[in-house]
Amino acid sequence: MSTGHSTASPAVRALKLAGTAVSLVAMCVASLAALVLIIAPLVTGSQTYTVLTSSMAPKYAPGTFLVVQPTPADALRTGDIITFQIESGKPAVITHRITGISTGQNGERTFTTKGDNNSLADAAPVQEAQIRGKLLYAVPYVGFVANSLGNSERGEIGQWAAVGLLGYGVVLLVRGALQNKRRRNEPAVLESPESPEPFEPASESDPLPVPHSPRHRFGAADDQIDAHDIVLFDCDDCEHGDYHRNHGDYYASAEMGRRSVRV
Repeated sequence: MSTGHSTASPAVRALKLAGTAVSLVAMCVASLAALVLIIAPLVTGSQTYTVLTSSMAPKYAPGTFLVVQPTPADALRTGDIITFQIESGKPAVITHRITGISTGQNGERTFTTKGDNNSLADAAPVQEAQIRGKLLYAVPYVGFVANSLGNSERGEIGQWAAVGLLGYGVVLLVRGALQNKRRRNEPAVLESPESPEPFEPASESDPLPVPHSPRHRFGAADDQIDAHDIVLFDCDDCEHGDYHRNHGDYYASAEMGRRSVRV
């Protein structure tokens, strides 16, 4: 017989462990996505863009999510990838790599750019005023989702997504803490000790042990002598009479015990 809460079967424990692992992986993925796609751009003051053409393929294929951080023109170097306006003051932009830098007579720097997948450099040099920033990092394929949301809805949805991800993480942490506390408070499963074997009283036919057997008179072994035979205690040439007188209660109590437990 057992006391305390019953332990779960191995299959149930395996399912709980798998559920915990899936939740942990989901939380890690969601947290990483929130960090890369939402939090980092907000903290660094970066702008996000989506690659629409193959001019920077294969590394930056269409659908790549770009995070572009504003950078002073004098901090740019050859080989940097920048996002710039195709025409100064117009919203349309393009992201290409800097292949050359020159300085005009007025001290203003201009940049020659080229797409990694293009054979020729861009026709017009890029002015400082056109530059939106330098590429900070890129995430493949995510740009398709971001582009489908649109620029106007992306910021609001991103904020709600961040709140949702943080709330989900808090829920998982609280649930894990409660489960651990519940396990610590559960009483240990105790197995009751095995019950001792029931006492089986001797039958009336079983002889009682006697301290002395008058083999010279009866020729019987100790275990075959009937303790109830009054003859054993009336013999004249042995000490049975004295033993019976001194220990008679032993046989009486043994006999009473037999009758009291017999069913």
